[in-house]
Parts: sequence; structure tokens; C-alpha cells
Amino acid sequence: ITVKNSSKDTVPAAGEEEEDASKEKPWETALKATAVHMEVGEFRGHRVSVWDLLHSEYIPEENRKELLELYQAGELTLEQVKTVVSTIVAKAGAAKAEHSAHVSGPNAETATEAERIHHLQED
Repeated sequence: ITVKNSSKDTVPAAGEEEEDASKEKPWETALKATAVHMEVGEFRGHRVSVWDLLHSEYIPEENRKELLELYQAGELTLEQVKTVVSTIVAKAGAAKAEHSAHVSGPNAETATEAERIHHLQED
């Protein structure tokens, strides 16, 4: 009697996926290796990678995609991305802290910088 192990068939595929996932692109590695010192929210007093800042709650998804596209295309340098991202996070964090200090209520801390900007544009 031969017992066929079905998990054997899927192991190489899973292994290949893991191998592909572990191969970072050079631009991604650079973003992860470049850290900035932040004094905002949960990042206060820490050095945080540009990659982590890009994927934080402070950077809206559409902004993140645009920055990554411009960086990958060579239209922005790593230093420019670092400056833009840290500035956005610092301003959003300061606005969030100020908003939380002046507004009370259950939703006081849930407004994002993008929502505030959108609201200001409508006025």
C-alpha cells in the first residue's frame, strides 16, 4: 500500500513563494534601511524606517502609492522621499495631537490628516 502525501505537492510551491517574498527590490531595501528620528505619536523618541513611516496611519494610501511610484521611477531621490514622508508624518501627528486636545468625544482621535485637508478644501 502506498500512501500519497498531498502536502509534498504543495511544499515546493510554498517554498518558492517564500523565496520570492524574501527577495526585496533594491529600492525597498533602501527605504527600510533609511531611518529618521521622529517625535510624533507612537514614534516619539524612536528612529523609524522610511518604509514604516510610509505604511503608517499618517500617510494616506494614495499618497504612499504616488511617492513609491515617483521614487521607483527615479523622479524622487531617497533623500527627497525621506524628507517628504517625515514632514507629512510630523504635520499629521501634530495636527492629530492638536485636534485631540481641542475636541472631545468618541471620534476625536479618529480623524485623519487627509480628512482634515479634504474638509479644508471644501470650505
